Amino acid sequence: METLSRFLVFMSLFSGLVSGYTLQNLPITSFEESYTQLFGAKNLFVHKDGKSVRLTLDERTGSGFVSNDLYLHGFFSASIKLPSDYSAGVVVAFYMSNGDTYEKNHDEIDFEFLGNIRGREWRIQTNIYGNGSTHLGREERCNLWFDPTEDYHQYSILWSDSHIIFYVDNVPIREVKRTSSMGGDFPSKPMSLYTTIWDGSKWATNGGKYGVNYKYGPYIARFSDLVLHGCAVDPIEQFPKCEERAIEYIRAAQEISPSERAKMEVFRRKHMTYSYCYDRTRYKVSLPDCVVNPAEAHRLRVYDPVTFGSSSRDERRLFVGPLSNANSAESSS
Repeated sequence: METLSRFLVFMSLFSGLVSGYTLQNLPITSFEESYTQLFGAKNLFVHKDGKSVRLTLDERTGSGFVSNDLYLHGFFSASIKLPSDYSAGVVVAFYMSNGDTYEKNHDEIDFEFLGNIRGREWRIQTNIYGNGSTHLGREERCNLWFDPTEDYHQYSILWSDSHIIFYVDNVPIREVKRTSSMGGDFPSKPMSLYTTIWDGSKWATNGGKYGVNYKYGPYIARFSDLVLHGCAVDPIEQFPKCEERAIEYIRAAQEISPSERAKMEVFRRKHMTYSYCYDRTRYKVSLPDCVVNPAEAHRLRVYDPVTFGSSSRDERRLFVGPLSNANSAESSS
């Protein structure tokens, strides 16, 4: 009963979302304090300040690191600068997973950065898995309103028991709400945070048409402002323990604020290029957790009729915004 009571108190404190996260307010952890090298030791370099990390992919290997602790819910963030020039086949990932613990029924929340041929921008892919539901890809892909190779930009994941929100520079770009129709497909078990760079030649660029060309390497991804602001799970009791500072930032607020939602809608209208909810070559009927936005559906049909269905003349009139770059995710159309 005591454990149940503690859990209910925890969930009441952690049941919602927090809007308006800013790095100025969040504790930034050092590498030595919070992370461990995962693979490619010779290709991982920690800056002398202990808070900036460089990962390299070369002909020998990629590299990566992982958080020391498991977390059940929280806010996880990093400022990332991606490799420039020709980057086809290169994958940089910032994600949460428990695949090492639950091999057949793991959970995952992904930010994947997919490289491209020269002159084409990097793409962002977001995805979630719960309880090993890898056969049900819930991917979304988008472009950005800036060049992610020129400077650092902040990429963040907010995960609670009812919501997952992906942010770019504090702009929400995707919200996943837990629904009864998802069942166990919503990530619900403690996860570690992973950061990696690796060779995804077989699939990452045009379905594997363009692979990594190491004459343009080595490929270097840079990370700073690493934030692990969640509820670490006690390895013995398997119970999440939230510090007061985590509770302060992750307080009850069930919805994205109206101003944030407006920014998200503008971003999706201008930059989203793929969503599993509208992929008719993969799913004849949308998954039950999809909330179909008619404007998004029509726009994507115009953009790619083969993937998203036929595009009639009437549907073209309902096209609600270009997929070309905009000056800002916050600008109106």
